[in-house]
Amino acid sequence: MKLILFRHLWGVDGAWEQVFPQFKKAGYHGIESKLPLPAERRRFRALLAAHGFDYIPQIFTQGRTVAEHVESFRVQVAEAAALRPRFINAHSGRDAFTEAESERFFAAALKIEAEAGVAVAHETHRGRILFNPWITSRLLKQFDGLKLCCDFSHWVCVCERLIDDELAIIRQCAARCIHLHARVGYEEGPQVSDPRAPEYQRHLIAHERWWRIVWKVQAKRGDKTSTLTPEFGPPLYLHTLPFTDVPVSDLREICDWQAKRQAANFARCISR
Repeated sequence: MKLILFRHLWGVDGAWEQVFPQFKKAGYHGIESKLPLPAERRRFRALLAAHGFDYIPQIFTQGRTVAEHVESFRVQVAEAAALRPRFINAHSGRDAFTEAESERFFAAALKIEAEAGVAVAHETHRGRILFNPWITSRLLKQFDGLKLCCDFSHWVCVCERLIDDELAIIRQCAARCIHLHARVGYEEGPQVSDPRAPEYQRHLIAHERWWRIVWKVQAKRGDKTSTLTPEFGPPLYLHTLPFTDVPVSDLREICDWQAKRQAANFARCISR
């Protein structure tokens, strides 16, 4: 199994023509980002092709009702599919949905996914349907076709603890995981200030333990590739100094460090 590294564009200010060569040189194999504006999509696709990059579009359902979120999902999936992505990563629904409403959303979303002919990974994200382990577990049992982007940093924040007491659910998620967001969360937030800092080593090591569970499940089921984005975000995800808004660490440096570290972690995991 091969690890394919994606670089996000969240917090990236430079022009694509400027940053894509930098990402290529840093060892990334693709780009993960929200959909470009319609007028920019041809240029975006051309630059992806020029650098040999694969693409994972991020979509974000909107509205208050299930019907509004489903229609938002339908429109964005169609737009994303036109860009010939590897798959789509979705922030799906609302945390305020009842379980019955969540079930209605995913029943509709899975039909839309099948009609579009492109896989959709629904992200385990705060503010969305899959914002905690237990709701996610129940929905995975109900919907065999439900696939995940696992970002466990959100669950650490929501649960306010490292979630080693929920390894059974992590293994359940691993069986449906088609993408990883390798950000490190802590008890009071979804992103540590710097994963290299000694005070956050137990958080980093815990997340790596969970990612290895995913990789081992993927390898056992015969996956040829695994995908990962070191999705550390800019301020206000990235901590800043009071009164200054100055970031306490360098975002690009952290992302590149994490990408290299997890490539080595992956290689050790798969070789065992």
